[in-house]
Amino acid sequence: MALSEFESKRVEKLASEYIDAHRPPAHIRSQLDIGFRISNQSIEFFEIRPRWDNPSEILEHGFAKTTFVKKTRSWKIYWLRQDLKWHRYDPVPEVASLEEFLSVVSEDALACFRG
Repeated sequence: MALSEFESKRVEKLASEYIDAHRPPAHIRSQLDIGFRISNQSIEFFEIRPRWDNPSEILEHGFAKTTFVKKTRSWKIYWLRQDLKWHRYDPVPEVASLEEFLSVVSEDALACFRG
């Protein structure tokens, strides 16, 4: 089930604020940037960079994902492992708010999200 329109706007605002606070300096954004997408009840954060052997091709590589569980009113946290599959983030698998999720990703205590 997708987020309500009100929830989606709130999520978009918070995610945009996170991106604005963590983007690389303007002069290197053509080589490395970050973005996000909202799909149903999930938010995915990803790096944006040109392909090393074909700079005209732009690649996106996920680094953090959260999914809202309406039944428990909580957010599950995932990180993208080397196998290119999303795995639960064991130190903090679930949080009560999107702000807590963003805090966990910012802290990145185990260097799982941004290395």
